[in-house]
Amino acid sequence: MSKNSTFQEKYGPWAFIAGASEGIGQAYAHQLAERGLNLITCARRLEPLEADAQILRQRYGVQVQPVAMDLASPDLARDFERALGAHDVGLLIYNACFSTIKPFVDASLAEHHKTIDVNCRGPLVLAQVMAKRLLVRPMNQGSRGAILPASRMSGFQGSAMVSSYAATKGFNTILAEGLWAELDPQGLDVLACVAGATLTPGFESNTPQDKQKQVFPMTAEAVARAGLDGLGRHKPVVIAGGMNRFVNAFSA
Repeated sequence: MSKNSTFQEKYGPWAFIAGASEGIGQAYAHQLAERGLNLITCARRLEPLEADAQILRQRYGVQVQPVAMDLASPDLARDFERALGAHDVGLLIYNACFSTIKPFVDASLAEHHKTIDVNCRGPLVLAQVMAKRLLVRPMNQGSRGAILPASRMSGFQGSAMVSSYAATKGFNTILAEGLWAELDPQGLDVLACVAGATLTPGFESNTPQDKQKQVFPMTAEAVARAGLDGLGRHKPVVIAGGMNRFVNAFSA
């Protein structure tokens, strides 16, 4: 049995990716499609999801259902249930995030609230809906199901100019550790994939070009691969990249 078919049996046949229109979320979509999973891709804007869905279908022969969704909506649980529908989703990836780069006092309260809504309330709501579905889902031999919230290195230590964002990433890491302690014994994998600097459109637009190489950014594809390869190892956190693991070890 191939590695891809084993992964598909454990976490398929469908996966839901929040924040799939670009960057790491888009990389997750392509790597999951390559492993044979059908996809529900989610973002605020439908147009880039539709364009990428055509590529995914043609390249990998999988089914792809793009969904436009406001992850800060007070009706998020209802909207997520509707998006899942009757699909047999075995894997949730929450890669969506919102951030502003400015002094704490210069950011509006609305911006701070949206950071919390998208980065904390969003993954919490989707994780609870997904966990409830997975725990009553008939499991075949070897299948588990999984929840993978995205975190960042900034969640290990407060960072100036992104204080609210960094705090939300710490929340995601701790949430994953707690859910892992509860759900791993019940047959579900929970893993926070912690990324550092990553070559995404957001990173490239917010980081001066002369500074980008200085922080040794990873590719989005490498981060997504670290997250998917970390599933099934019965641990709640994986730090993507040797440099990031080195930095974390010596800054703890």
